[in-house]
This record gives sequence, structure tokens and C-alpha cells, in this order.
Amino acid sequence: MYFLSFVSKGLVSVPILAMMATQVLLIRSVSSLNMTNSYLNHKCLVSQGKYKPGSVHEKNLEAIIHSISVGENVISGYDMMSFGEGQDLVCVILQCRGDSYGSKCRSCFASAMAGLRRRCPRDKGGIIWFDQCLIEISSTDTVGQLNYDDSLCMSNAKNAGDDPFSFIMKWDTLFDNLTTIAITEKNKNLKEATKPALYGAGEKRLGRKRKMYGMVQCTDDLSIKACNECLVHSILQFQNCWKSGKRGARVLGRSCNFRYELYPFVNAKTGPNSYLKS
Repeated sequence: MYFLSFVSKGLVSVPILAMMATQVLLIRSVSSLNMTNSYLNHKCLVSQGKYKPGSVHEKNLEAIIHSISVGENVISGYDMMSFGEGQDLVCVILQCRGDSYGSKCRSCFASAMAGLRRRCPRDKGGIIWFDQCLIEISSTDTVGQLNYDDSLCMSNAKNAGDDPFSFIMKWDTLFDNLTTIAITEKNKNLKEATKPALYGAGEKRLGRKRKMYGMVQCTDDLSIKACNECLVHSILQFQNCWKSGKRGARVLGRSCNFRYELYPFVNAKTGPNSYLKS
């Protein structure tokens, strides 16, 4: 069972029992877990106002949704499109989890977009988090900007049973290693280094029989510097949520997120970066 810790203005609450039920679904075999795409939470950005049915704003939104749905950018797991201007500007950002791209990303986009429009009907702005992706709709251009307001933490209600200090030290080490992987340029020894994936996943042993599994990720519109800043800020901002030896915890944000569990939750064989084992 998980409980929530919020740092967000106007975040729409989710019934605790429903959230618990969602989290129970996560504790499955690895094969079925990788197929899971559970709804996690959402926020309606009510301050941005609403659009009218049949308006130019709605037509712009529909055009973007169609373009992303049939486009090829989802193959890489990220897409961003904006259309219109002034009060009719619509900007949509899709970020899929590092091991979820191609058909998985496209499927998550469809589920998340339908869920966001159902939960925030005709709102010009909103964010929704699913297990394998997040979507932001906005009437302002937020590309490349750090967002610290729209974040939340979910942690397991039970402790891991290990020595809390040792447990936290191992998670700190894993987090640091994954962050380094996420922000390290690929092919940096070549003349033309490529942008890092802003994603890292891996595992660390907890004694002889157990392991801790972790993941960090930033949205692809961020710079390397901004990604590192976002991850460090998030782990400090929510330390009361995860820093007590819980069996698992995850921070969901618009700009970045991280997660750890005592069971595998990402596909170690797929993703833009190598899977770290230690």
C-alpha cells in the first residue's frame, strides 16, 4: 500500500482506496508488470481557463492529438507540438518512460489523453501521469522550463525491514549512479557527441537475497543542466516521503521523476541507456 505526499498548487486529489488498488496492481510478476499501464494521478490547470466546444482552441487541440497519434516521434518516446497563437495557443508534451516507446508509447498516449480530457473537461491546461507516460496540455509554451510546482510523491506504507541508514545510503548511491547515466552524453569521445537520454535505470544489491531497483528520468525538452537540477531538487523536496526505509517510493513531476522498488518495474533489456547492475 502506498500513501501520497503532495507539493502542488490545486492538485486534484484521488480517493486513497482507489490509489491503493492501483498500486496493488504493480506488485505482479515482471512479465505482467511490463505490460501494466496504470493511471497514477492528474492535475487540472484551472487557472488557464476553459475553451468552448467547437472553438478554434478545441480545433487546434484536436489537430495536435491527431498529429501525435499518427506521427513517428513516439518511436523515440517523446513528442512535443504547439499550434495556434494568443488565447488559442495549444502546446502538448508527451514523455514516455525510457523502456516504453513505439507501440507502447503510442498506446499510453491514447489512454492518457482520453483520461485527461475526461477528468479535466475543456480545461486549457492539465497534466496526467500514467505508469508508462505523462502528458501536459497547456495554453502557454512550457518547453524547456523547469516546473517544481506540479509534483507529488507516492511511497509504500511498509518499511523495507533493513537498517534505515544502510538502506538510504544504498539508495543514494544508486540514485547518483543513475543520474550520472541519465545526463552523460553518448559517444562523448567522438567529434559529434549526442544528447544523453535523460533516463537511467538499474539495480543494487541489498544483502545476499534482495535487490533495490531504481529509475530516474527527465522530459526530453530539458537541458542536461536542467535535468540534473530537477532530479536533485526533487529528491531533496520529497525526502520526508522516501527517506525512511520504505519498500518503495516514486516522485512524479512535470519535468522529472524518480522511483525505486524492491521488485523489477522496468524492462532491463530495452531503453536508450545500458541497465546498471551493482
